[in-house]
Amino acid sequence: MRILLAEDDGMLADAVTRALVQAAHAVDLARDGAEADRALSVNEYDLAILDVGLPVFDGFEVLRRLRDRRSPVPVMMLTVRDSIEDRVAGLDLGADDYLTKPFHLFELEARVRALIRRAHSRSSSNLLHGKLRLDVAGRRLFSDDQPIELTSREFAVLELLLLRVGRVVTKQQLVDHLYGWDDSLSSNAIEVLMHRLRKKLEASGMDIRTVRGMGYLIDNAA
Repeated sequence: MRILLAEDDGMLADAVTRALVQAAHAVDLARDGAEADRALSVNEYDLAILDVGLPVFDGFEVLRRLRDRRSPVPVMMLTVRDSIEDRVAGLDLGADDYLTKPFHLFELEARVRALIRRAHSRSSSNLLHGKLRLDVAGRRLFSDDQPIELTSREFAVLELLLLRVGRVVTKQQLVDHLYGWDDSLSSNAIEVLMHRLRKKLEASGMDIRTVRGMGYLIDNAA
């Protein structure tokens, strides 16, 4: 999944970015409110994590502008403020979750997973299809309870396809959700990823169909 992190504390931003990338997310980092607002206005994200105390304008203003554009992107607010008034203000503006600094990275990762599940109307951290079980929390894939090793990018591709079973996922959507600003991307990167993933899924009977001129599809029927 692709996440925007807006945080001006360099050490915290680096730590959060590393943790999210290790969990197979693509992360774009904004250092102030204006940069975050620009990013959210032109890119498609699965989640935004906004520090309340951003320079230029604060996280509340970024959130207000986002919701004024009627964007449904889930938003987690990070803050050193722990007052009820601040929490109510953020929630009333459209925040989906609040995390008070300092926090443990494991808790942040769990909240990220929960927000993404909620955005896709799921209650479980497992995605099931036929013989396959994708354990999103543990970042593991099983076929009939036998593990299948995936790279982080292969895992991210399969997760996105399983979240949208029965719907075509375009190549551009895959690029938008899997790659951040700093990622180098060859012209055939998605085709290479898809080829490797299909080879690993052959024994499970999983069929990722290419819909010519549109993208990729996993059918509803398992």
